[in-house]
Amino acid sequence: MNLAPIAPNWQNLADRAIQGEALDKAAALAVLQAPDSEILDQVAAAYKVRRHHWSNRVRLHFLLNAQSGLCPEDCHYCSQSKISTAEIEKYPLMAEEKILAAADRAASYKAATFCMAISGRSPNEPTFEKILAAIRAVKSRHDMKVCTTLGLLSAEQTQRLAEAGVDRVNHNLNTAAEHHSDICTTHTYLDRLTTVKNVQAAGITTCSGGIFGMGETDEDIVSLAFALRELAVTSVPLNFLIPIPGTPFGGFTDLTPQRCLRILCLFRLLLPSQEIRIAGGREVQLRSLQPLGLYVANSIFVGDYLTTPGQAAQADWQMIADAGFVLEAADGSALSSDILASIC
Repeated sequence: MNLAPIAPNWQNLADRAIQGEALDKAAALAVLQAPDSEILDQVAAAYKVRRHHWSNRVRLHFLLNAQSGLCPEDCHYCSQSKISTAEIEKYPLMAEEKILAAADRAASYKAATFCMAISGRSPNEPTFEKILAAIRAVKSRHDMKVCTTLGLLSAEQTQRLAEAGVDRVNHNLNTAAEHHSDICTTHTYLDRLTTVKNVQAAGITTCSGGIFGMGETDEDIVSLAFALRELAVTSVPLNFLIPIPGTPFGGFTDLTPQRCLRILCLFRLLLPSQEIRIAGGREVQLRSLQPLGLYVANSIFVGDYLTTPGQAAQADWQMIADAGFVLEAADGSALSSDILASIC
């Protein structure tokens, strides 16, 4: 008689994670392959780790697509790529006044981090100079962290970003090295890895994560998680594919809310002290289980994403308050619970 495999002791895995012990690959795969009946036990274990490192705080990030479309890359998931036929706005780098207005909106949303993104492989020199000026302007106007996601960056560019006062640079590895050529052919996994290492060499806080739902295997997800642990990145945005019509992945629908929660749990158990952010796709893929994600991750985007709308800020604030969490300020301190009560 064939017996069902015995699920790991999730609380034991949590205790080991708190002690700094890495899961082995077998245990990591077990997290992803557990039945749906185990999901609440997994979330409880991940929450134990999250609470140990992050208490009851939630950090809000605001994302601005400061330059849209017109990208020469062929990333299959992206509506801004050269192979996408998705109907999106296309525009060059916004004027500094518009970037500052977006930063004002981020502050009104109680975001602790303002994230400025541009489309394209890498910024040309005139665009890069304008970005540096915008970073300085936002930093002088608001008490928020400033993060940029600018494509592939050289060591010289990351050094200049550091000198401009940027707090964090995002560059996602996106997927496992073995799966990268299935999602993009115009740059390599090594190109992305090199940018992350350039950011670290410049002394800037590193933000790097992945996108799930692109046909990757469980082994690919585990490989990405171990790669990010080895890099010791500080912030880990976990995106769930939004299948945008007009992109090669527009018809992909293999994610479920439970699958998304298991992925979040894996990354929390393997990267216990890192900022884990539920990024793009949480509204689409987690759906009504979004609040459970907060018990695993300690950060979300508030407002819209690059080319797709997000949940209303009011709904995010209410979700955070209802789950018993408080907002985190830019300096890492917890804001008074009265802040949420006053805006919900």
